[in-house]
Amino acid sequence: MPTDPAEDPERFRAHAAREMASMFDDVSGRYDLLNRLMTLGQDGEWRRVMWRAVPEEARAVLDLCTGNGVSLPGLMRPGRTVLGMDVSLGMLHRAAGRQGRLGWAPRLACADAFRLPLRKGALDAITVAFGVRNLRPRTEAIAEMSRVLRPGGTLVVLEAAAPRPGWFAPFHAFHLRRIVPLLGMLSPDPSAYRYLSSSIFEFGGGLEFERALLAGGFLVREQRSFLLGATRLWVARRVLAPGEIRSGEAAALQIASGEGPARSEMPQTDPMADQEWRWWMGAQTMTSAILFGALIYGLHVFLNLNAELPLEPWQRRGLLLLLVGGCVGFALRTGLLATRWLGPPRRRPGP
Repeated sequence: MPTDPAEDPERFRAHAAREMASMFDDVSGRYDLLNRLMTLGQDGEWRRVMWRAVPEEARAVLDLCTGNGVSLPGLMRPGRTVLGMDVSLGMLHRAAGRQGRLGWAPRLACADAFRLPLRKGALDAITVAFGVRNLRPRTEAIAEMSRVLRPGGTLVVLEAAAPRPGWFAPFHAFHLRRIVPLLGMLSPDPSAYRYLSSSIFEFGGGLEFERALLAGGFLVREQRSFLLGATRLWVARRVLAPGEIRSGEAAALQIASGEGPARSEMPQTDPMADQEWRWWMGAQTMTSAILFGALIYGLHVFLNLNAELPLEPWQRRGLLLLLVGGCVGFALRTGLLATRWLGPPRRRPGP
């Protein structure tokens, strides 16, 4: 069962920077592996959507709660300064290792999200991936992000959300309450994943966060949901405060490079080498195959025991539909993952 906030008061208290730093230091080694297992390998695609929400003309971009830096590569552009800040030194060491030593690599800093070492209006955009729910009180965190963003600047938040009312809510809640803590047993600190489960429920379905954004001087321009609402994306613009003067807009960047169709591509540090990427794809393929097998077995048992199950006719039809749909979906997913896993190495174009 997930830890109740009352049973873990230190991690849930306001401004718990020390507790968050210690927890993420402990789990940094297997952070990527567990993220991919818990999101069914979809977190990479969600981050790409987050990257595309950042205006191309943004010259100064902060990835807050950057962790091990997995969100940094897609933010890099010629002429753009990318910053990565986190409270965990352990995570930042891993971020530094994955970014390489290119002169235009992101600048990393250990910082408290409530006291960012930046002047007012210094940034054109801020991204936060799976970190906002750890910032309490969120109204103060939003106020600090508003302070360092220029008027008209963009805030993009990607976050796991609690179940909203609907047919998918029981499955979503089961995943959070049972599967997430179970997968956390693979971590050096299983309590961190019990906290993860509880923190998602504490964050809520996102409506309260949207109200906090509005109260904090942001106008939500776009909302998206992934995995039937298990993860949500918000794109917001910082509006002018009363008496505030709009700063100059960042001019569009002209990429000065060679001729040819690839002239806009720039060298990038890849977050994973080919061998590691194939390892991840293999892990995703095996996980999908195991789930497919479990669904096939569940369908077999259901068909054999259908007449003996104490279910109403509509419940039988609904369960059969879910099992068949799950089998088809995971069969297609397993085949797609296997094709990518066994196929040619992935291409690495510029962002």
